[in-house]
Amino acid sequence: MTNDVPPQTGPALQIDIISDVMCPWCIVGYRQLEQALAQSGVGAFIRWHPFELNPQMPPEGQNTAEHIMEKYGASPEQSAQNRAHLKQVGQDLGIDFQFTPNSRIVNSFAAHQLLHWAQEHNLQHPLKLALFKAHFTDGRDVSDPEVLADVAKEVGLDRAQAVEVLESGSHADAVRELEGVWTSQGISGVPAMVFEGKYLVTGAQGADNYGQVIQQIVAEKTAA
Repeated sequence: MTNDVPPQTGPALQIDIISDVMCPWCIVGYRQLEQALAQSGVGAFIRWHPFELNPQMPPEGQNTAEHIMEKYGASPEQSAQNRAHLKQVGQDLGIDFQFTPNSRIVNSFAAHQLLHWAQEHNLQHPLKLALFKAHFTDGRDVSDPEVLADVAKEVGLDRAQAVEVLESGSHADAVRELEGVWTSQGISGVPAMVFEGKYLVTGAQGADNYGQVIQQIVAEKTAA
């Protein structure tokens, strides 16, 4: 299943995005890509793929500020500056990052399982965006099965089926396999975007840079 990003009228590109719901730069990168597609007049089929920044994160999660300082060695001042910068970047892209002293990083494996299931119903894309909002704007615990089921219902998925997917772990092996596919190909950080199955762009590169990539690919497709 794929997710069409309207309303562009040009040739459609396949774009695979490897990302984690816990990664603020993943939603930043997507919004920048969205801008580039709109400016280029190019359509896209978006597929999201799983990546866990913190696969060993315990069920209770960890305070975001503490986690950043512990993982990256940032001082409290540096951590605060980074969050302020990210909040400004988000505002420019229509993303409402709400960082509070109580913000937490949580385990995202269950969210990835739900996203894999949602792809079967062609609702993966809206679910991914809804999960970003739930985590970064609304401060909801997207490792909680009840919260995940609620978000699934909000985008048109069957809540009872979502609960069954999470309780049974029916998509757990498939998610692990996909994570292994991407890490085996050298993906060690996100966002990572693969255009047309062969052009890899890592990090949130900005609308202008994404636009250049898009125009180059379209030119090659047109000349072929």
